[in-house]
Amino acid sequence: MESQGEKPAEADRVRVTPQLLKSRSGEFALESILLLKLRGLGLVDLGCLGECLGLEWLDLSGNALTQLGPLASLRQLLVLNVADNRLTALEPLAACENLQSLNAAGNLLATPGQLQCLAGLRGLEYLRLRDPLARLSNPLCSSPSYWAAVRELLPGLKVIDGERVTGRGSEFYQLCRDLDSSLRPSPSPGPGATEAQPWVEPGYWESWPPRSSSILEEACRQFQHTLQECHDLDRQARDSLAQAERALSPAGTTSSFVF
Repeated sequence: MESQGEKPAEADRVRVTPQLLKSRSGEFALESILLLKLRGLGLVDLGCLGECLGLEWLDLSGNALTQLGPLASLRQLLVLNVADNRLTALEPLAACENLQSLNAAGNLLATPGQLQCLAGLRGLEYLRLRDPLARLSNPLCSSPSYWAAVRELLPGLKVIDGERVTGRGSEFYQLCRDLDSSLRPSPSPGPGATEAQPWVEPGYWESWPPRSSSILEEACRQFQHTLQECHDLDRQARDSLAQAERALSPAGTTSSFVF
């Protein structure tokens, strides 16, 4: 599978080195690196990447990786993208106990059994093994039972291939899958196939006569009446304030109250 992006041919870009990690992260100490993007560099060897003990977010997509051995020491890793590589196994990820999101689309994973190593990751909620938009997949995704097998093997997942399977919104995705299945043409419809029926009753789309404006007119009248009452109350309030001012002021002097 052809990887996306440019992949430099220089020898020092094929293997992860301390110099590469420092230049990419801007950090001097490898254990201080929290976020690292190594996409599309033609990497075939992760080298010293396992020394980035504080790493939480890692993008290794679009390389030529065949194994992930050094990642076993990344206990703080939360998000990992290894899409568009040549991986046939994910066993080292079993040690990434805090992993929450994994994108492994576009590799060579052939059976659901190769995901067994992820079963112990209690925090893993997001898994992607195929990406239709990027045209990336794995051989195991072609199986009709792929979806059910992954859910059974990893029941803690909330999102598989971008579709929510548990929690809020999962019913919507299930409805879409059921609808998609029902719209697929039957291989042998036969003479007893159900004839398509209209969704709405005849005449549903016909124009309706304009509704009476009596409701709107009544609302306007009530609004005018309420507005008039407000004006009356305002006038009464001003009169009451004026009377109070005269009662509190000494005879023949100007009031110092300001209302």
